[in-house]
Amino acid sequence: FRILKKKKTCFVRAVDFYCINTGLSLFFPTACLGMDVTVSSYINALNGTTVRISCIFTSCYKIDLTQFNMTWTYQESVNHTEEKFMMYSRKKGMVPLRSEQFEDRVTFNGNLDRNDLSFTLSNVKLEDEGIYNCYVNNPPDRITGHGIIQLNVVTKLPPPRDSTIAVAIGASVGGALALLILSMVVIKCLRRHQKQELISEEKMEEEGKLEAEGVAEEGTK
Repeated sequence: FRILKKKKTCFVRAVDFYCINTGLSLFFPTACLGMDVTVSSYINALNGTTVRISCIFTSCYKIDLTQFNMTWTYQESVNHTEEKFMMYSRKKGMVPLRSEQFEDRVTFNGNLDRNDLSFTLSNVKLEDEGIYNCYVNNPPDRITGHGIIQLNVVTKLPPPRDSTIAVAIGASVGGALALLILSMVVIKCLRRHQKQELISEEKMEEEGKLEAEGVAEEGTK
């Protein structure tokens, strides 16, 4: 922080803090996280289709188109050299570069106002598989942002999951469980009914004995 011998007030503004109690002013500069690039680390694309490869960045500063610099490069693997195929031009904006591999299949699909540097690659080929690098430089931010995307090209999509078997198994298990619960309820009801009948019979038998004993006592008198 810096110590300034000025003003005699205390106030807070954003994350800057000024305070003068003894004729001193403390100033803490606004914090900034710096350049940050957000990409998808892995992208799968179906051969012959169009794929969108995105790159979005955040910076401490707004884009100054007179100093802004951005480049897309491609390399077959980490051991191969990088080939530029798109870059920012102060006169034309984001423009594809001449490339034997991509020809005219690369189109800018982002929005500089939203810090979106994405592009689309049409008619994807097996040879397009590899590493795509997104480099961003936004002065006066001194850090150059770098995003790395691994593009995998497949010849067919994985088969959709067949849910019929799962539904059938679930229905069977559910039905068996319901039948088991129903059986347990029925058995419990039968047992309760049998218990009640047994209690009734015992009660009737005891009442009969008491009645017989009463008759015998009257006869002896």
